[in-house]
Amino acid sequence: MTPLLVIGIIAVLLVLFIWSLYNGLVTMKTQIDEAWSQIDVQLKRRTDLIPNLVASVKGYAKHEKSVFENVTKARSAMMGAESPEQKAKANDQLSGALKSLFAVAENYPQLKANENFLQLQQELGDTEDKVAYSRQFYNSTVMDYNVKVKVFPNVFLAGAFGFTEKPFFKTAEEEKKAVKVEF
Repeated sequence: MTPLLVIGIIAVLLVLFIWSLYNGLVTMKTQIDEAWSQIDVQLKRRTDLIPNLVASVKGYAKHEKSVFENVTKARSAMMGAESPEQKAKANDQLSGALKSLFAVAENYPQLKANENFLQLQQELGDTEDKVAYSRQFYNSTVMDYNVKVKVFPNVFLAGAFGFTEKPFFKTAEEEKKAVKVEF
């Protein structure tokens, strides 16, 4: 083998490696965008359900004005959030406000028996499950991508091509705490 042939083979292998790395990173970045859009769709569905839920509870609990205001503010924050970090924070606020709303609903037996309220509550629960699954898929995809961006020798080439780490969709610290049940 001549030195020129060896250099040619090494050059071809290097080009194939870079090509493969670039295409892999583009594919993974696109998967992250798609996973994020799935979270966004479910969060939008959730925010669309909330006005009907609030209206159902309002009919029974007219004097719980602060709870309704908190839910409305949290919903507005969710609708205005754009980045994964903002969406995660707004999601946590909305979850807290909805917990308060459901706590109020517990005080009204007629409301808990209302078919419309029960259906909305079921749809919201289903949406929460979908958000959780979408969030899990997004975070798994982000983890795979971030690892690929950070490992050697990819770290040099990924940075040169403009590929940077992506943020996870994190849960707030208060959401991680154990729930206390008292009887």
